[in-house]
Amino acid sequence: MRCIFIFTMKKSCFLLLFLCLHCVSYVDAQIVYHDADSFPLYGKATQATTERYVRLPDSLQSVCREPLWYLSRNSAGMSVRFRSNSTQIALKWESLNNFHMDHMADVGVRGLDLYCWDEYAACWQFINSARPQLKKTESIVVGCMAPQMREYMVNLSLYDGVSSLAIGVDSLSVIEQPQLDLPRREKTVVMYGTSILQGGCASRPGMAHTNILSRRLNRECINLGFSGNAFLDYEVAEVMAAVDAGAYVLDFVPNVTVEQMEERMETFYRIIRDKHPDTPIIFVEDPIFTSTHYDTKGAESLSKLNTTLRRKFKELKKTEKHIYYVSSKDFIGKDREGTVDAIHFTDLGMMRYADVMYPVLKRVID
Repeated sequence: MRCIFIFTMKKSCFLLLFLCLHCVSYVDAQIVYHDADSFPLYGKATQATTERYVRLPDSLQSVCREPLWYLSRNSAGMSVRFRSNSTQIALKWESLNNFHMDHMADVGVRGLDLYCWDEYAACWQFINSARPQLKKTESIVVGCMAPQMREYMVNLSLYDGVSSLAIGVDSLSVIEQPQLDLPRREKTVVMYGTSILQGGCASRPGMAHTNILSRRLNRECINLGFSGNAFLDYEVAEVMAAVDAGAYVLDFVPNVTVEQMEERMETFYRIIRDKHPDTPIIFVEDPIFTSTHYDTKGAESLSKLNTTLRRKFKELKKTEKHIYYVSSKDFIGKDREGTVDAIHFTDLGMMRYADVMYPVLKRVID
């Protein structure tokens, strides 16, 4: 028994020594930063931009409405992919505006988060967030890892822009282009909508429902959510139509008036449909916000919007194929706990939205 005890003690001491040496080498290894411009960027509808992390082409600056152009500088839905055997991953970035909101966490507004591909679970797994400090932030997101090759994805800020981004790995490691074609880039899902679709009010970028759906579908999703400005601008339809998508999602109802829907909805639809006659186009109802169970005026307005959408969809359905309609009945949940302010989704609301949309997208894409 004494021999077994001594052997066990020796084994434990050896393991402890190994871990200590591993952590010493981790501390000794300096962080070296690499410009993220060298690595693939996902979730961008157009490459016709001078700046990298923006969502609308330069050609629209003098054409589209000023608020729409300003919001297009936000990096919502974008992610950078790379692989490395580093024992630590750091991120260094500069926010465009250093923006803050009173109902959304700064990590979601202008922070980043990091995911790793788990080959055994065959899914993306969250590692940690990079919390923003001032306009410029440098953050070690994870450290003291075993030095093995892993595939990573960095999700970018939802309600601010990214002026520059660098990925830090230790000096004893390598950083390379991703080997896995994940999320798949062919037949992208292009989603158009409001502040909720842009990501309000997810606690961190990866919890915006477009990013949740991208991970579940393992397919690139393009986020064209414009907070308070989804007014069916035809310029946005043109940008969407330029993408060879597997499906288009139109989730604009919370921002428009009945008059705007009557005037613009079919033309907006036609701009996309004329270039993609067989691609599924999905219309999404206005969520039934919690306050409308008590606010009679709000309930009446919401009902008119959804009734108009349903009627116009039925008119299109008489002659159009490959169009789909999604009820918002279960978006927030029967317990009504899915929002931060009776409108914008918490992480719970984002997950519930994704739960409704995932089977629809999975079916039409397949």
